Order: sequence, then C-alpha cells, then structure tokens
Amino acid sequence: MCHYAGKPYKLHYACVPCRVAFKRHPGRGEHRCPRCSESMACAGHDFAAPRRRDTRAWSAVAAVLGAGLRYEGREARGCGKEPKFRPRTRAQLRARRIAASRTGTPLAEMLGRADP
Repeated sequence: MCHYAGKPYKLHYACVPCRVAFKRHPGRGEHRCPRCSESMACAGHDFAAPRRRDTRAWSAVAAVLGAGLRYEGREARGCGKEPKFRPRTRAQLRARRIAASRTGTPLAEMLGRADP
C-alpha cells in the first residue's frame, strides 16, 4: 500500500537559525519563516524536529539540510519499507565527516549511510 500516493501530504519546512519547523503544502514559491522572514529549508515528509533548546541536535539538522538531503523515510510514492538514516547527534555527524574525508566520498552520500 502506498503511503503518500492517496492524497497530497504536507512537507516539513525548517528554519535552522530560529530552530523551528512547520508543515506546509509544497507551493510554487519559497516558504518564509514567520519569526525571521528568511527562507525555510524543505526537510521532507518524515522530519522530526528536535526541541528548540537542543542546539546540538539542531546543528546535526543544519548539516543534513545543508548537504541537500531531506528526511524521507519512504520512497517518493511512499511504497518503500526501510527508513533512510540521517545523523541525529554531533558524534554521528563527526564520524561521517571523518569517514568522508578519509575515503574521498561526498559528504552528502556519507550522511545517508548508517555505518560510516
């Protein structure tokens, strides 16, 4: 059964400087943060925002979104079964940065791997 195929679901949009996330329908224009009026990054369907005061977790979110990745647990149509890995802590982020520099693989590819 396709999870996201039946109706249009809202996407999560995150503003990393303000440490807030909102669900919005994907539109033609860019979505602005209501707090700072900056452009919000599309975080995907399955983004779980950390608490606002958890700056360490938001630094991991900033690195993932800065690398161009989104928090999608399923395929684009929602038929996939396995959620994709994204680092949640700074230690996981640091390990993937070190592994990317050692092996020469792009950081965005390394951030999507469960084991560096």
